[in-house]
Amino acid sequence: MPERVDTIIDWGAAEHYGAKVDGSAVGARPEVLAELVDLIDRGKLEVPIAEVFPLDQVRDAFRELERRHTRGKIVLVP
Repeated sequence: MPERVDTIIDWGAAEHYGAKVDGSAVGARPEVLAELVDLIDRGKLEVPIAEVFPLDQVRDAFRELERRHTRGKIVLVP
């Protein structure tokens, strides 16, 4: 179901498979974020965390991100 898939990185594949390409701006609207928080809070949505880095290791976090093999979110903490 390409209408249920979105990408922020592989525009060519999205076009090939007919996936939507709204981008981050659409997903960052307050009502969308509120819905996501509600789903997470109710246990209906899981956000996998790949790795947590202290803020002073931000360069390491970006190196991990650049590898493009990360499964989950990279989190920076103060």
